[in-house]
Amino acid sequence: MKDVLLLVGAGQIGMAIARRIGFDKKIIIGDKNLDNAKKIADIMYNAGFDVNYLEVDLADRISIKNYIQEAQKYGQIGMLINAAGVSPSQASIETILKVDLYGTAVLLEEIGKVIKPYGTGVTISSQSGHRMEALGSEIDEQLATTDCEDLLSLPVLQVENIKDNLPNASVKPLN
Repeated sequence: MKDVLLLVGAGQIGMAIARRIGFDKKIIIGDKNLDNAKKIADIMYNAGFDVNYLEVDLADRISIKNYIQEAQKYGQIGMLINAAGVSPSQASIETILKVDLYGTAVLLEEIGKVIKPYGTGVTISSQSGHRMEALGSEIDEQLATTDCEDLLSLPVLQVENIKDNLPNASVKPLN
């Protein structure tokens, strides 16, 4: 069996990374939109990659666990490319936090349980991820250490503490 590379988010950036590092891997593309996943899988298959696609919803822990479990049927997971997410022009603040923050945290937590020793991963952020001001060490620590299931309950992540969602959502530091 080949090592498995998980590509979460069926878009051009994730595909470019997977094409660069995934030639000798079984690539499992996961996306909430199965049509998008199939399109990227078809492109990669036609370029000679060993690829399959599955549905995964980053806003749902069970969906993430099912995706990982299905991917493990093809071999040991050795790489993760997380290129999934929603932008302020696509979704509400609540959805952005549920997918981009909670979903990423759950994905990393669940992959961490099964990835082979010395496995690798990368999570991609849009430019919006670089536009917000520094949150401070206290909030950084909360975000880094709070259990995934409690993340969205943090005061700093309440809608009233988040700047408008267009053109870029960002968290306001609590003073």
